[in-house]
Amino acid sequence: MADEQPTENPEEIIQQATPVVLPETAPVTWSAQEYVHLDRSPLWFVIFAIIILGFIAIDFFFLKSWTFSVLVIVMAAAVIVYINRPPRILTYGLSAQQGLYIGEKLYHLNDFRAFGLIQDGEHNSIMLIPVKRFAPGVSVYFPEEAGEEIVDILGQRLPMENLKLDVVDVIVRKLRL
Repeated sequence: MADEQPTENPEEIIQQATPVVLPETAPVTWSAQEYVHLDRSPLWFVIFAIIILGFIAIDFFFLKSWTFSVLVIVMAAAVIVYINRPPRILTYGLSAQQGLYIGEKLYHLNDFRAFGLIQDGEHNSIMLIPVKRFAPGVSVYFPEEAGEEIVDILGQRLPMENLKLDVVDVIVRKLRL
């Protein structure tokens, strides 16, 4: 009995095993804004101007560096241009086999380690967390009626994590930027 050898090599058994194939699901497509556009009151602009003038006053009295004042003015102008730019309506597509299309750009799901849902007021978004440490995450807004299909497709390929807005995101939303 001790002299008996297995009839098949374990490597042969592994090679003969058939790979698990996920069921084909139809891709989900939807359109949504690229970001949430917030309306700002005239008071917001007045407070913003006071803050900018405060930075320039600090520079004038303490730092005495004209380059800081120029930098503050350029940054303020960039913020005003950015917040007044209306968001584009993008077309999104998601399939378990291909990945996530945002417009014409494809994001392969292999580049992400997990996903999570974020409820931002009345807006729903999915955040894809990248595998690479310093790569940016991808945040996508979606309509509520497509949410279940989107989560099902992503759940086939990626684990779901509980996500919360980080401190920077909370501050940006409080400042209505």
